[in-house]
Amino acid sequence: MLPRVATGLRVAIAEDSVLLREGIARLLADAGFDVIATCGDADQLRAELRVTLPDVVIVDIRLPPTHTDEGLRAAIDLRAAHPGLAVLVLSQYVEVGLAMQLLADSAAGVGYLLKDRISDVPSFVAALRRVAAGGSAIDPAIVSTLLSRRRRDDPLAALTPREREVLELMAEGTSNQGIADRLTITLRAAEKYVSSIFTKLGIPTTRSESRRVLAVLLFLRS
Repeated sequence: MLPRVATGLRVAIAEDSVLLREGIARLLADAGFDVIATCGDADQLRAELRVTLPDVVIVDIRLPPTHTDEGLRAAIDLRAAHPGLAVLVLSQYVEVGLAMQLLADSAAGVGYLLKDRISDVPSFVAALRRVAAGGSAIDPAIVSTLLSRRRRDDPLAALTPREREVLELMAEGTSNQGIADRLTITLRAAEKYVSSIFTKLGIPTTRSESRRVLAVLLFLRS
């Protein structure tokens, strides 16, 4: 494992659009991140990470030369080579199939956001910090698409409509307080819904963030 520097979150960016790449780097630097690499393609990203390993990588799904799934494959390879490396994938469109490839093994330390979300800088920065801390951040558009494709043998069938709504917000990476604010309920009520979801899904007692990730992964796979 390559060394990490313990002073703040170190970020590597792979995006072929120079304007977007440098724009992300600037807004993250202004937010206190240490941007250690800005790359235009997946090969450059791999080369940079052989020298210094960041805490989190931001990568566009579609990179040169073919602009199909080079960024996604790089993200999967890097997570396999460096367990614990957080990855936030950016996409221009909702691509559920590609998103699920990234989330196939674990939703911990993984984010998938549409590029439009970058314009909401506070939310984008919060999502990046959450992913770097081992959480997840799934774009609401992806969550909505997955909800519309629920199977008949839905493993989440035991959940009430309100609990499903809470789980949907959890999949987006919303905190308990955020859930309370979005649903106009008390924090205590939000915590009870979250606890009930864990119980009904049979998720074992462990660190709170780990339980949330497990619930989100089950939601995404169902």
